[in-house]
Amino acid sequence: MMNGWIWIAVGLALAALELALPGWFFLGAAIAVGLMGLALLVGLWTGGLPLALVVTAVLTGLIWLALRRIFGTSRGEVRRWTRDINDN
Repeated sequence: MMNGWIWIAVGLALAALELALPGWFFLGAAIAVGLMGLALLVGLWTGGLPLALVVTAVLTGLIWLALRRIFGTSRGEVRRWTRDINDN
């Protein structure tokens, strides 16, 4: 399971899943899994599978937060206004 090509294939599958169920989570997971696959292929990661899964989970959360910050809310979400245009 520590083969980098398997991680990259799973990352591509998660990216394809993002097309069917958009929400930035699967894209964040796909990027994190792809980065871990590249780290395995290059030889940067020497830890075991449990630690790789933990690092991938943390990366998924960080990438998801970054994507939400960069691209904002989607059209279907409710936007809450905290200030009125008429307030001075």
